[in-house]
Amino acid sequence: MFVYILKRILLMVPTLLGALTITFIVMQFVPGGPVEQILAEARAGADAGGDGYRAGKDLDKKQIEELKKLYGFDKPVHVRYWEMLVNFAQFDLGRSFMHNKDVWELIKEKLPVSVSLGLWSFLLAYLVSVPLGIAKAVREGSRFDTVTTLLVLTGYAIPGFVLGILLIVLFAGGTFYDWFPLRGLTSDNWEEMAWPARIADYFWHLTLPLICLTIGAFAVTTMLTKNTFVEEIRKQYVLVARAKGLSQQRVLYKHIFRNALIPLVTGFPAAFVGAFFAGSVLIETLFSLDGLGLLGYEAVIRRDYPVVLGSLYLFTLIGLVVKLVSDLLYRVVDPRVQFGSVAK
Repeated sequence: MFVYILKRILLMVPTLLGALTITFIVMQFVPGGPVEQILAEARAGADAGGDGYRAGKDLDKKQIEELKKLYGFDKPVHVRYWEMLVNFAQFDLGRSFMHNKDVWELIKEKLPVSVSLGLWSFLLAYLVSVPLGIAKAVREGSRFDTVTTLLVLTGYAIPGFVLGILLIVLFAGGTFYDWFPLRGLTSDNWEEMAWPARIADYFWHLTLPLICLTIGAFAVTTMLTKNTFVEEIRKQYVLVARAKGLSQQRVLYKHIFRNALIPLVTGFPAAFVGAFFAGSVLIETLFSLDGLGLLGYEAVIRRDYPVVLGSLYLFTLIGLVVKLVSDLLYRVVDPRVQFGSVAK
């Protein structure tokens, strides 16, 4: 086991290098970097002042070199690449061009939104989908199974942002009712409220975004749970347990439950972390939530390379660690699994 973990940790290094290298190379060929954007904005301001040609010409001569030096583009590509790797090895993610802040500070600022959306959408999806999937497996082919399948697949087919627009029109002051807020995670006077009121206000703001994020997740987890349980129910050991006179509940929860939950349990860490960092840009935009999804989108549009590369490095590293945890969790759930050895 120790050798397997060591090998996996060592394999993380080339994986990280590959992701960073490919992204870094692609960025060298993307037009419209931060220097070009600043120059374009300066020229637009000069044009509005009436002497655009001369001002733009002076900017090109006098300031372009200073801007390149400020952002580090005066150095050769291989030097910038090496400096990036050295800084990332020390967990220095750089400084944002657009926000003039450390990338790590920016990520920490956006985390409350992403954690709120990710944590509660993940919990809702699992707490509803797993029991529902078990119930569907036990009642396979019944009217309950058919109706719930139709409902969860309908929810899966509706895009989250379309549902978000519909909810805004219906319940957030769009056309009909004005029951829910449309901005932020809390009200302006949140700090003045008592704790019960703070909790209620927090979930009041989260209600509509959570509905949009979780409605599609129900189908995947529900159908995975159902199919896994149905497969286990049809196995020989279940028939033997029933032949011995064991009750349906005892067979289900003592014999079937552990084996059927292996795919769900082993995928739990990846789904848990993925819910935090796979935020929807459209949902955050619709409900004015300033999270990691919106930060990443703006960084790509504005060519904020430190944010793009720093976020990629951090999320890739977290993803690799979570994948390792998932594999180890599989070993805990099913002790028969042996990593790095072949049964003889």
